[in-house]
Amino acid sequence: MSDADCLFCQMARGAFPVDKLHEDGLVFAIRDINPRAPIHVLVIPKQHIPTAGHLTNDHGPLLAHMFLTAANLMRDLDIADNGYRLAINVGADGGQSVYHLHMHVLGGHRLGAEG
Repeated sequence: MSDADCLFCQMARGAFPVDKLHEDGLVFAIRDINPRAPIHVLVIPKQHIPTAGHLTNDHGPLLAHMFLTAANLMRDLDIADNGYRLAINVGADGGQSVYHLHMHVLGGHRLGAEG
């Protein structure tokens, strides 16, 4: 899939309008359209990276920024103290449905075990 066809790339450049909870030069965050918890946010880099398997050492600052963005959003949504889950799905067997790296941030109630 090319960057032009990628849903998240279209959102990043404004070609597909979406309500963004956060946006800066590196990432944006939106609510998941199929939430698995009362709070289910996606933190999405603007740079097209198909999966976590495509990451390199050069992506370290971007990944740190994704984690910090998630933590700040959870503080803003007042669930940071009770806890939340961060997840990145990789490939079909890992549950990835959009092949553009993104982090799921889930919370708002006690979450069960994964797997």
